[in-house]
Amino acid sequence: MYQTISTKNMSREEWLRLRKTGLGGSDAGAVCGLNPYTSPMGVYKDKTSEEISDTDKESMRQGRDLEDYVAQRFMEATGFKVRRSHKMYRSKEFPFMLADVDRMIDGQNAGLECKTCSAFQADKWKDGQIPAHYMLQCFHYMAVTGKREWYIAVVILGQDFQYRRIQWDDGIIQQLIAMEAEFWNGHVLSKIIPEPDGSQVSTEVLEQYFHTARKNSQIPLVGFDEKLQRREMLVRLMAEMETERKKIEQEIQLFMQDHELAVNDKYRVSWANVETSRLDTKRIKAERPEIYQEFLKTGSSRRFTIKAA
Repeated sequence: MYQTISTKNMSREEWLRLRKTGLGGSDAGAVCGLNPYTSPMGVYKDKTSEEISDTDKESMRQGRDLEDYVAQRFMEATGFKVRRSHKMYRSKEFPFMLADVDRMIDGQNAGLECKTCSAFQADKWKDGQIPAHYMLQCFHYMAVTGKREWYIAVVILGQDFQYRRIQWDDGIIQQLIAMEAEFWNGHVLSKIIPEPDGSQVSTEVLEQYFHTARKNSQIPLVGFDEKLQRREMLVRLMAEMETERKKIEQEIQLFMQDHELAVNDKYRVSWANVETSRLDTKRIKAERPEIYQEFLKTGSSRRFTIKAA
């Protein structure tokens, strides 16, 4: 059903390069358009580029460091024993599917995914909920390893510990495999960029791929009239909504006058003094041009504009 690759003595760079050879659990939600932190276009760039991207954010570092703690809390809550596998799993039937699991559960046909989140994300776990991209991550691991159950445990920092059990679902898993296969074969192997999804990640990927325009180049604009008309309508609507938002805020400011706070049972409004400081670059350029030139940093980017003919 699967083959394994030992990761016990593997360097982080080797591990990151291995992940480029297939879709992992954290990619599953993105491929399905359900991961709020990345996009299909972001996954495509990661899998098709030679670049090894190791953007280790503080939240990611803490998540790894607290993985043992989450696993320990899970064992205390359930009485189960869990272990690290020190392996990367690759599906034999669908070799583009990889699984780097947090823990396997001894004596059970099950694995464990360990998560941490801040108190601001606690509502995403209330009433037995599981964030959609984490749910798909667990189904992905089941699809690769053949395990019939997967547990997900989360420590909500400073607040709570919870865990859930996810059972094998043929319909979801088959659909997930089909979507991942379509993405891998139709985009990664074919070198066809996925459709953008409006996310910031997609904007960044497009800027990285097409960061320089060919001077004086031009192509006919074909097939976008309806979308551009829709965009014009959205721009007008957003401007109207922005004006309405500002008007509400101005009404509250007029009501508050020189008071710093306005509070009731539902809302707390603050209009506080804020000290700011900034460099007067115009004056530096005029009075100390040598210093201005020494610290001047230049760069280039592409400006995107739309005007009606």
